[in-house]
Amino acid sequence: MKHDVTVELAGGKHIKFETGRIAKQASGAAFTTSGDNAVLATAVASPDPKEGIDFFPLTVEYREFTYAGGRIPGGFIKREGRPSEKEILTSRQIDRPIRPLFPEAFRNETQVVAFVYSADKENDPDVLGINGASCALALSDIPFHGPVGAVRIGYIDDKYIVNPTYSERLVSKLNIMVVGTKDGIVMVESGAKEIPEEVVVGAIEFAHEEIKKIVAGIEHLVSLAGKTKRTVTPLENDEAYAGALKSKVGDRLRDALDTKKNPKFESYAKVKEIKDELKKELPADDPAAGKKLSKYFEGLRETIFRDQVLNDRIRPDHRAFDEIRAISIETGVLPRVHGSALFTRGETQALVSATLGTTDDAQRMESYEGEQKRKFMLHYNFPPFSVGEVGRMTGVGRREIGHGALAWRALEAVLPGEDESPYTLRVVSDILESNGSSSMATVCGASLSLMQAGIPLKGSVAGVAMGLVKEGDKYAVLTDIAGAEDHYGDMDFKVAGTRNGITALQMDIKIMGITTQIMREALEQARQGRLFLLDTMDAVISKGAEEKSAFAPRIHTIQIPTDKIRDLIGPGGKVIRGNVASSDAEGLAKAIQMISDITAVPEVGKTYLGKVVRLAEFGAFVEIFPGTDGLLHVSEIAEHRVKEVKDELREGDQILVKVLSIEGNRIKLSRKAVLREQREKLGLPPVADSGGGERSERSDRGERSERSDRGERGGRDRDRDRDRGPRPERTEHPAPTPEQPKHESTIVLEGGDDFDDDGDEFEGDDEGGEEVEATAGAPADGSAPNADGTRPAAQRRGRRRRGRRPGTAAPATTGGGNS
Repeated sequence: MKHDVTVELAGGKHIKFETGRIAKQASGAAFTTSGDNAVLATAVASPDPKEGIDFFPLTVEYREFTYAGGRIPGGFIKREGRPSEKEILTSRQIDRPIRPLFPEAFRNETQVVAFVYSADKENDPDVLGINGASCALALSDIPFHGPVGAVRIGYIDDKYIVNPTYSERLVSKLNIMVVGTKDGIVMVESGAKEIPEEVVVGAIEFAHEEIKKIVAGIEHLVSLAGKTKRTVTPLENDEAYAGALKSKVGDRLRDALDTKKNPKFESYAKVKEIKDELKKELPADDPAAGKKLSKYFEGLRETIFRDQVLNDRIRPDHRAFDEIRAISIETGVLPRVHGSALFTRGETQALVSATLGTTDDAQRMESYEGEQKRKFMLHYNFPPFSVGEVGRMTGVGRREIGHGALAWRALEAVLPGEDESPYTLRVVSDILESNGSSSMATVCGASLSLMQAGIPLKGSVAGVAMGLVKEGDKYAVLTDIAGAEDHYGDMDFKVAGTRNGITALQMDIKIMGITTQIMREALEQARQGRLFLLDTMDAVISKGAEEKSAFAPRIHTIQIPTDKIRDLIGPGGKVIRGNVASSDAEGLAKAIQMISDITAVPEVGKTYLGKVVRLAEFGAFVEIFPGTDGLLHVSEIAEHRVKEVKDELREGDQILVKVLSIEGNRIKLSRKAVLREQREKLGLPPVADSGGGERSERSDRGERSERSDRGERGGRDRDRDRDRGPRPERTEHPAPTPEQPKHESTIVLEGGDDFDDDGDEFEGDDEGGEEVEATAGAPADGSAPNADGTRPAAQRRGRRRRGRRPGTAAPATTGGGNS
């Protein structure tokens, strides 16, 4: 039979739990929905305990199917493959809060599975996965001291928000997942943007009120459709055996566990020696006796630890409760990597390296939000030799992914913006030694390595692991916990952040009854430890190095006009593929120059080194940037009069030119202006002009039409030729003597309202006349130009508009040119 319950949360959001319609053969099943998100969670346990094990065999699987979001998987295979990082992290978020809530004696293989069947682009379905798993276990016959509820809390404009959307999480200062029972909190997972400790405590308190609503809804559904729980036989508790063992080896074991007196492996060796002596006293044919000894011997170790902490107020290594182990820091330990740090705290050591890459190195990820690119990656490796063990190295485990994600959240909040540091970053932490808090050693080492690589972080980030031991009203909060304190304690509480606040937090609680007062005390003690670590780290390096590694890629950002983007990309991407990242300064400078040349915009009044690419009758075309040419008119080539362009320039010449003006796509250049400036700087006299006036630019009057375009002469020109009669033959003038300077230039007369000295107006091409270029030599009588540099009227050539001034005869021409 179908049953459902709807829970209303703060902000008008709802979660609906349904059972009895689908997956009815599972031990327990809950179809959980919220908005357009739908998750099916199931719980199944084997009917019989698994023999020969002393732990609870629980597995949790969370899967996000791409079809749930209306998408087809990428890649060649086109189906879901191995779990993504997001799926693994969510599986851990389901596992960690429910595992302590099973009976200690329960040894049946148990599997919890959560499948996302529908997903919108606004809300993260992972919250439904945790709540659905809790509901499925509560509905099943599997013994479970739940249920638990889960909510994500955001913090926007000083207000807490329940289950914020993806867009709200982008602007939220806090992203904290809180899981708990109606009596207390069992797990916290958080990322934050340097927020105060009190804001975190407030978020946990706010979340617990919403969790109570979810738990109440699940309990109501259990009352409607829940199954009867299985009976679990409690573990044997032989108090007499435990007492006799303590009396026999208690004092020796206490001394062996003193890690101040005995380093880690010496302590292990002494403990093993004691245990081996006890094993020799056991009957050889009684395996059960060996298992019983191991169980009570381990229990005695835990009893000694907790008694020392709560009653004697001492830790195994005799540190104060708020004392951090000795710290050693080295940076730049790996010569070829872009940034590296060796961080050692007590018997925990992390070698952390930072690698800088380009945008092409960013990690592509598929999610219900769409395809995304991650430009910061942090990977954590935990090889077996770090704890002196032999183990298989078959791939990355869930624990390694979880620890890496925690460190990633701690550093992500202080990374510089894209405009300040455009690099893709990959940080790798290799744990070389471990005795507690290797994930927090990763945080410290990552901050140091990034700064040594030259990344301008907003501040140094440090992390510290806190522990709690509690029995009744007695409790002790421990800073920088070691392995035994983590194993035998009641809480593992990791906090990372800057001087300004928390950036990441992870808490796993094994017992109930952790009050907000204990949390506040733990957070404040963690803050003091974090400040101590930051002081130690800043003494080594406190900001990004000024110079990056010689082996790191060089990235320089240039703003270019939008209309130059096409030029930079080039046909088929040919140009942009030629500009690649380089790991040396010379390559960077070359790439910058290439892009600057391609995208440069000419400026009026600025001088450029250009290349003559084509010569014309009226001047030369000079390339000042790749693909950008300007016109150097013949009148702007030199300070003296230039007869032929080819006398001054050749194609391929490199010359300095100044931009005179820009009219649309037409650029007017001047070499004469550059030569004049150089001459004036040297204090040289002006260059004497070699002919009257400067040649006007053809561009001012338009291009001359070809004769073929306007046909043969006709009309007034034909009449004029008939009146004149046959033309006289050209008279050759003698070359000038050395005493008589040669004055010759090509004169181009332009149409318009210009008149010669006789008042005749020269006509343009539009009047049907012929434009003539002539070379006027010195007259036979040796007359020189006028004092103002102009030629005598007899030497001027051009076209007259016939009939403009009736009765005025055309002047005679000299120099043998055509009139």
